[in-house]
Amino acid sequence: QEQLVESGGGLVQAGGSLRLSCAASGRTFSNYAMGWFRQPPGKEREFVAFIRWNGIGTYYADSVKGRFTISRDNAKNTVYLQMNSLKAEDTAVYYCAATTSRGWTGGPPDYWGQGTQVTVSS
Repeated sequence: QEQLVESGGGLVQAGGSLRLSCAASGRTFSNYAMGWFRQPPGKEREFVAFIRWNGIGTYYADSVKGRFTISRDNAKNTVYLQMNSLKAEDTAVYYCAATTSRGWTGGPPDYWGQGTQVTVSS
């Protein structure tokens, strides 16, 4: 069974950093684009970042460009999100996601993780 499991969330002060990890299992996710969405309190889920299947090619929401970096290690079936210069508005549940396409198409992902909470205190 396909599974995406996030880790690395927590509480951090504004200006701090966190690194999220997403471990994939049950399928050859190394062939798929993977990435992150988030859902702030009281708001809809939104796109954060995605990375192509081979790690060459990344996509970011304007709100996180220059602060967040997505990467992947296909040998470990893991995708990462390095978050720097965190702001209070980055507070959200962060979800790992995967699509069966090799790149980000803008459509809804095919697989989702359960989410990990990130809270940034100001």
